Amino acid sequence: MAGISDFAGRTAVVTGGASGIGFALAQRFLQEGMRVAIADVEQSALDRATAELSAHGEVMGLRTDVREVEEVQALADAVLAKFGRIDVVCNNAGVETGGSFLSIPGEAWRWVMDVNFFGVLNGCRVFLPILEANGGGHIVNTASVAAFNSGTATMTPYCASKFAVLGMSESLEIELRTAGSNVGVSLLAPGPVKTRMVDAERNRPADVPAATEPGRVAVMERLAATTAEIGLEPSAVADKVLDAIRANEFFVLTHPEMAQVGVQRRLDWMATGVPPAARQAGS
Repeated sequence: MAGISDFAGRTAVVTGGASGIGFALAQRFLQEGMRVAIADVEQSALDRATAELSAHGEVMGLRTDVREVEEVQALADAVLAKFGRIDVVCNNAGVETGGSFLSIPGEAWRWVMDVNFFGVLNGCRVFLPILEANGGGHIVNTASVAAFNSGTATMTPYCASKFAVLGMSESLEIELRTAGSNVGVSLLAPGPVKTRMVDAERNRPADVPAATEPGRVAVMERLAATTAEIGLEPSAVADKVLDAIRANEFFVLTHPEMAQVGVQRRLDWMATGVPPAARQAGS
């Protein structure tokens, strides 16, 4: 399948669209003349984003908990009822919490996996038949550079969820390409981007406790500092996504060197049997 060359008049759906990368994607799609539906679990942010974006084109906002496939289906039904078609779907909603491995409660694991992996899976399951019936389209699944470069302390659930998105998305892309489908798939794997991801716990369910271990807090502070220093603007990420959709490219890497370092580290581990931490310690 060739990529989408002309976006004007088409419709995009973006989950996690009220802030960060999702909001930037919605802005970029509107600049291309698309109609946009944004979904988010945070109602106040969704209302503000919808109002701001509406000044630039046709926009609808719908509160959606992507953990629930019924809510994702309701989102699709509402978009079709309003705009009549769907061409691009960005499964972008994501959260993060963690801590030392044995301190992470099951509720935290389930929240991260339900949003980051099952939310993406729900989006693919609901929207793929719509895109295929439409004659084609494109799916963008948001993972992270953590899908290639794991091992960040206290972030095990996040890394695990993003590895799952990578594996599912690769398998889906290969299946669709082999079948000659007109639906393309891209995997967005951002490194440091100036978003509110380090504050993702603001939307945690009531049964998920805040992660307050000193080591965890220190990791988040370092991550916030790194993001402030070298993080990309979300608009730059949105530009890369548009380019990937046009070219029907699978990998969208904002910091390719970080992904490549992680992959090489794993290959070295496989070849030598020596874990990265041991090599770094000189043993």
